[in-house]
Amino acid sequence: MATYLEKNALFQKLIDEPAPKNLGMVIVIPCYNETELIKTLRSIKNCNAANCFTEVIVVVNDGERTTDEIKAQNLTTFEKATTWAKENITLQHLQFHIIYKSNLPKKIAGVGTARKIGMDEAVRRLESVGKSEGVIICFDADSLCENNYLQAIEEHFIQNPKTQTCGIHFEHPLEGNEYESEIYDAITKYELHLRYYIHAQKFAGFPLAFQTIGSSMAVRCNAYQQQSGMNKRKAGEDFYFLHKFTILNAHTELNKTKTIPSPRCSDRVPFGTGKAVKEILAEKELKITSEYSTYNFKIFEELKPFLSIAPNLLSFKDEQIEMMKKNLPESIRTFLDHNNFNAKLAEIQSNTKIPATFGGRFFRWFNAFFLMKYVHYARDNYYPNIPVEDAARALLQKNYFKEMGNASAKELLLEYRKKDSSH
Repeated sequence: MATYLEKNALFQKLIDEPAPKNLGMVIVIPCYNETELIKTLRSIKNCNAANCFTEVIVVVNDGERTTDEIKAQNLTTFEKATTWAKENITLQHLQFHIIYKSNLPKKIAGVGTARKIGMDEAVRRLESVGKSEGVIICFDADSLCENNYLQAIEEHFIQNPKTQTCGIHFEHPLEGNEYESEIYDAITKYELHLRYYIHAQKFAGFPLAFQTIGSSMAVRCNAYQQQSGMNKRKAGEDFYFLHKFTILNAHTELNKTKTIPSPRCSDRVPFGTGKAVKEILAEKELKITSEYSTYNFKIFEELKPFLSIAPNLLSFKDEQIEMMKKNLPESIRTFLDHNNFNAKLAEIQSNTKIPATFGGRFFRWFNAFFLMKYVHYARDNYYPNIPVEDAARALLQKNYFKEMGNASAKELLLEYRKKDSSH
C-alpha cells in the first residue's frame, strides 16, 4: 500500500476516522453538478446488509475553470450530503464519507481524477485494516441499485477468488414519469447500441468483449494497486481501466444484481450516455433524423474469419501470412496492411515460445482499443452506420437464429438484456 500510494496518490489521507475492522467493501461515487445525490445514497442505504462492513466515499469535485454556478451547486450538495451522512451514522453495516475537492487543475479535473481520488482513499481504508483483497466498487451520483446489490457483489468475489474485476449488470429505466418520453426513447436506442456492440464482438470471436460502464464495475484492492490504479481521463476512464484486467483474463461479469443508471441528458463528459442522449434529442428536435445509427453488422462478419485464425498464427511463415490475408475480406485485409500487421506479427512471434502464451500476447496488441480502431476504419471506408434496430436484428438472426423483423427498439433491447442477464 505504501508503495502504491507514495507513487500514485494525488493527496494524503482524506478521512481521519479509523476504518472499521471488518471493512470489506468501499463504494466510490464521483459527484459533479448533481442535485439528486441523496436519492442515490438512500438507494445504497436500503440495500440488504453484506456480511462485511461497507463504506461509501463520495468525491464532490470541480476544477479551476468550473463556473461559479456549478461550484455553488457542488457546495450545496456537499453540505446536504454531509448532514445526511451524519444523520445515518448509526447504521451497523454501512457508513458514508463526503469529500469535497475543489479547484482541481484544469489538466486533470474530471471524472477519472474524481474516481481516482476516491479509489485511492478506499485503498488506504482497506489496507489499514489488512483487507488487501477487499473490494472497491465504482458507482455514479445519479444511479440507483437493487436491494441485493451489496450481498451479490460480496458473494461474487468470494465465489470467484481469481476474479480481479467484475462488470455489474446494468439497466437504464425505459419508462416512467420522471423524464419525458423522448428521453426514454433515446436511452432505449443508446443502450441497445451498447449491448449490440458487445454481442457483435462476441459473434466475431473477440475474447475481450465486455461492457465497461463506470457506474457498474468493481475491483479488488490489491489488483487495483498492482495495475497502477485509476487513470485521470476526463471520459472513457472506465474503458481504459477495465481493459487492463480483461487482457489478464481476470475479469468476470456479475448478473445477479443490477445498477440502474440515469437516462438523463448531460454534457459533463465529452462522450458517453448523457452526451449520446443529448445528441439524439437534438437531432430529433432539428428533424435531422428519427433514427439512431450504429456499426454495420457486416463489419463484424468480415472480422470473424480473421479472429478465427488469429490464435494459430504463431507458426505462420511469410508465404502463409500472405495467403491468409489474401483470403480475408477486403476491409480487414486493408486495415491490417495499414497497421503494419506483418511486422507486428513477426515481433509477437519472436517473443513467444509456446502456443499457450501466443493468444494472450496477440490480444495485448489486438486489444479492445485496436478493435475499435478497425471498426471505425471499416465504417469510414466500407460500411457506413445503419439504424441500430437493423443492426440488432441482423445479429440476433445470424448468431441466435431469432427472427425479430418487426420488433421495436425496446423489444430488441429486452431480448439483448435477457441474453446478458442469463450468461
